[in-house]
Amino acid sequence: MRSAQELRALGIRVHAQTADVTRAGDIAKVVQAAEKELGPITILVNNAGIGGFGPVQEKSEEEWDLVLNTNLKSVFLVSRVVAPSMIRRGGGDIINISSLAGKNTFAGGGIYCASKWGLQGLSGCMAEDLRGYGIRVSVICPGSVATDFSGGGAKDPKKVLRAEDVAYAVGMVAVQGPQSFISEVHLRPVRKP
Repeated sequence: MRSAQELRALGIRVHAQTADVTRAGDIAKVVQAAEKELGPITILVNNAGIGGFGPVQEKSEEEWDLVLNTNLKSVFLVSRVVAPSMIRRGGGDIINISSLAGKNTFAGGGIYCASKWGLQGLSGCMAEDLRGYGIRVSVICPGSVATDFSGGGAKDPKKVLRAEDVAYAVGMVAVQGPQSFISEVHLRPVRKP
């Protein structure tokens, strides 16, 4: 909610509401309240994500469900609620934040990579399903970003992305020309970690 306060201080209209994006009922309430307060959703950024790293044989079914529900099911649920109004209006942008882990594997990343590889497939299919309605579905695949999510201790800030880098990519995708869409962005730091 701190971000909402900061945006309001800049004079930007904001709707902030706590919800569980893995629960269809919560999502319906958030979308309804946001559209009532701000108008139709024209840009949807699906950015919920968690890790859950470690060897698959050491992970529980609950950990699997938590990661897959947060990283993949939530995109399905939120997009499913927002897409019909975009279809009625004849356009919109859905931008899904994935990861380079949706393209590459690494030790200890089984559950996380599965969720992001699934998100890659879901995003591509959504793009094909919705483009005839003027809706652009894009996916952004950042590498390691300097956030609390990345864990693993301090990283050299010159060798990781900043949250602002990902936000810039989202903005770039959202303002592209009306006759095209950027289907996928791979975002890497200039220097290798």
